[in-house]
Amino acid sequence: MYIYNVTSNIQDTAHDEWLVWMKEIHIPDMLATGKFTSAKMCQVLVEEDMGGTTYSVQYTTPDKETLEAYYKEDAPRLRQDALRLFSNQIVSFRTELKVVNEQ
Repeated sequence: MYIYNVTSNIQDTAHDEWLVWMKEIHIPDMLATGKFTSAKMCQVLVEEDMGGTTYSVQYTTPDKETLEAYYKEDAPRLRQDALRLFSNQIVSFRTELKVVNEQ
């Protein structure tokens, strides 16, 4: 199992709008690709020097091939939606995690 993790810092001026968009539009759109089995959104509890609020969204996918298919087939469109709406108000980075043990 793999986790596609997107960590984002959103400025206070766009926070409320972004949070609603994430919960009601973006995360459901990600799940609708059929490439992820679940999503978990967490607030990062470390204060950033840049201000704003930081979140980590973890999308679970069964294997690396499915994640690669997401990158090829869906990521450009879904990333563009976020940039179009929040381009100057958000900083994001992505990581891939391979689950090696779960208890």
